[in-house]
Amino acid sequence: MRADLSSRLARVESFLEQAGFERGPWLAVAYAGGIGAWFALRRFELWLAFLALCAAVAVGALALLRAEDRFPWLRQALVACALALAAGMAVVWAKSALVGAAPLDRPMVATLTGTVMAREDQPAQARLRLTVATRDAAPGRATRVRINVPLGNDRPGLREGARVRIKARLMPPSSPMLPGSYDFARAAWFSGLAATGSALGPVELLAPGPDRGLPGLQRRLSTHVRAAVPGPGGGIAAALASGDRGGIPASDEDAMRQSGLSHLLSVSGLHVSAVVAAAYALALALFALWPWLALRVRVPILAAGTAAFAGIGYTLLTGAQVPTVRSCIGAVLVLLALVLGREALSMRMIAVAAVVVLTLWPEALIGPSFQMSFAAVIAIVALHGAGPVRAFTAPREQPWWERAGRTTAMLLLTGVVIELALMPIGLFHFHQAGIYGALANVIAIPLTTFVSMPLIALALLADLAGLGAPLWWLAGLSLDALLGLARLVASQPGTLSLLPAMGLAPILLFAAGGLWLGLWSGRVRLLGLLPAGIGAAWLATLAPPAVLVTGDGRNVGIVVEEGAALVVLREGRSDYVRGTLAELAGIESEPRPIDAWPGARCTREFCTLELNREGRRWRLLLARGRDYVPERALAAACDQADIVIADRRLPGACRPAWLKADRALLAQTGGLAIDLKHERVRTVAQGQGEHGWWRAPEPLAGDDRRRGTGTRTDDAIRSSAISTDTVERPGARNEAPQSVDVTAATPPMR
Repeated sequence: MRADLSSRLARVESFLEQAGFERGPWLAVAYAGGIGAWFALRRFELWLAFLALCAAVAVGALALLRAEDRFPWLRQALVACALALAAGMAVVWAKSALVGAAPLDRPMVATLTGTVMAREDQPAQARLRLTVATRDAAPGRATRVRINVPLGNDRPGLREGARVRIKARLMPPSSPMLPGSYDFARAAWFSGLAATGSALGPVELLAPGPDRGLPGLQRRLSTHVRAAVPGPGGGIAAALASGDRGGIPASDEDAMRQSGLSHLLSVSGLHVSAVVAAAYALALALFALWPWLALRVRVPILAAGTAAFAGIGYTLLTGAQVPTVRSCIGAVLVLLALVLGREALSMRMIAVAAVVVLTLWPEALIGPSFQMSFAAVIAIVALHGAGPVRAFTAPREQPWWERAGRTTAMLLLTGVVIELALMPIGLFHFHQAGIYGALANVIAIPLTTFVSMPLIALALLADLAGLGAPLWWLAGLSLDALLGLARLVASQPGTLSLLPAMGLAPILLFAAGGLWLGLWSGRVRLLGLLPAGIGAAWLATLAPPAVLVTGDGRNVGIVVEEGAALVVLREGRSDYVRGTLAELAGIESEPRPIDAWPGARCTREFCTLELNREGRRWRLLLARGRDYVPERALAAACDQADIVIADRRLPGACRPAWLKADRALLAQTGGLAIDLKHERVRTVAQGQGEHGWWRAPEPLAGDDRRRGTGTRTDDAIRSSAISTDTVERPGARNEAPQSVDVTAATPPMR
């Protein structure tokens, strides 16, 4: 046994020694893995166990393998990766404890007095958004809230540093509507936001804010640019110049997103790189024209310093958002590598940038911005570092048209590789991916980088002499062309590929395969195709959940005809809710109201619907009214149903065959995704655990008689939750009960 173990360790040691890999990038991956483990593990005890395991691996590897004195590569890998994993978890845990703000206990209307910390203009939505630092009256704790104010209530002096009094309707940051949907509560936790809401009436300005600093300059610049470029292009021009996206109409944002060009609207790697590269080239040319300076100082160092200051200034001017800061860090590292004579773009540089960003913003790891930007950069570096690509792009004597063709081919190949790298991330976060995005970006990126941005910069300089009008006109034409391209691509059939929520396992397979392909060299990197292929096969077998239920029970989406259509219980007024239901179901067609579906029978209070899955018939009873229903009649209806869904409490006499998702249960689980094919139920609560931003709402006591449940006492209400340990299979009420894991927090009560 010992000899067999020793031989296996020797093979691993030999592989690590001969692979020729860089250790830095893999340490960055381990550091990110520790951060991801903190989010994935849901309890305090598991976090401590993870740290203890990392410490045990590091100490054990150091002690046991050093005694062997035969496996230096393996010993270093185990010790370094274990410490990096532990460091990642410690960093994100510490930041959560330091900056996390406990959410508001319940919705309320309150009058707040505080200081404006940030102001965001959103003229396209006829409002402005204020982040106000205030203090709770009862506990006396300092909190930050974000309030939307109608544009008509704007006042001079209402800017950063102003003291205000606002009456507002406040809500706790919302948890995910459904399993797999966006978790705003988590984002608010790491931003220090305790509540969001809307102003009720005018804002009382107690003391105006000082008109100085970068925020004021950013707003003036944005206003100036929008005035100089009328029409839809003005909002995009303002976004490129100042990072202010508030002037972009929603229809244009949708077109840019559907065409795969939305990354051009947020100031990030592309824009910062363009500014830094232009500043470096311009400074290099100007300094070289000064003979005295060129003979005494290394001009590339001065040019790199100038470009670094330009990149930092642009980052600050555009609001210093996390993606912009991340890109600025990467650009400064590239400049530093040029100064030191090192390779400018390398995996080691990417690893350093990732570690710096994750140390400052560890929560960025699970966001699409971080994942997409680093996936794109890793794909570019790995592609251009591959042997065949190096041979194809090597300098050679050839006619200009051959050189142009080679460059065009590399642009297309790079676009396709980036699109393939980003597609799984887009499917995981947004449940959709653009099919024509690679082709659209081949045109849009050069247009933005080499035409629109230089014209905007030259126009701003010319405005100092009052001569910028012709340049603004040309910039507007280029941006109109960009919008025209986005609308053309978005209008094509099959532009977007929709997919149901994929879960965590497929994206982890894609990440493992992509990192293996990108970070190893030689033929061994091809092993990364295996997990990526398994992930792709997994996606091909994904089927939408049959029923989606929001946490309040009011919105229910039902996938009928084996995924061909989606019907909703209530049409409602919110396009966001309907869009979220359709995205998570992976259905492109517009959701239809249940009343219009021929297979449904509806009254004022209830709807019934039958679904067939795998040859089995499921009977659904859906409550949608508020009138009083006699308990005996309700019990009889429940007895004929397999699943009952209601936005109110149901009495204990309501006993469906499989699941009762009423207000009492949904208050503990959050939204539900019900898979009838495999008889599984996923809940929002299952992915939250003991993280500070999640607080399962307490069931509300009250007289449910006026809400129409037919109950008389609170005890009857509390006894109405269905058991999650013993539920019966539909169509087999006399067979042995089957187990359904809805949530471990709900005790058996039947």
